[in-house]
Amino acid sequence: MAKNKKEPLPEEQEKEQSAAEQTASEDTAAEPETEQAEEKTPASAKDEVADEHDRFLRLIAEYDNFRKRSAKERENIYTDVRVDTVTKFLPVYDNLQRAMNTQTLDEAYKKGVEMTFNQLKQVMTSLGVEEIPAEGETFDPTVHNAVMHVEDESFGENVIIEEFQKGFKLGGKVIRFSMVKVAN
Repeated sequence: MAKNKKEPLPEEQEKEQSAAEQTASEDTAAEPETEQAEEKTPASAKDEVADEHDRFLRLIAEYDNFRKRSAKERENIYTDVRVDTVTKFLPVYDNLQRAMNTQTLDEAYKKGVEMTFNQLKQVMTSLGVEEIPAEGETFDPTVHNAVMHVEDESFGENVIIEEFQKGFKLGGKVIRFSMVKVAN
């Protein structure tokens, strides 16, 4: 029965021996790398923490910018909606103003128009709409639209003599320019 036991061939012995040597050399080679990795770990860990901290700060800054930009966009949308709404009511304002300037014998009618006009002005004021001052002011092309020029020595240079249509602004933004006559 001793014959059944197979002895390894010399080639197999060499292979096993070279494999064992290779494994041993890998183990010895792995030990210095582990030591080097342990030496690098504190420095690289600090770098990684610093990088993560930097990424975190950038993410916070991006979110803060997004929040501010969103709030500004919401405010702009709200302002644009108010401007659009007020713009649609300006013809009503003009017609009520013309009705007030028209002579009538019916005092009740005139009183009703005045009350309606004053109520519309109050609503516009509560929305933040401001009238642009014109008559007697110096012409300002950013808020006035000169449709007539008159040579008149009794007025100064670029002084508004007459206002044809009232101008309005909302929060510094001009909704409608004042149509005026200017003296040169």
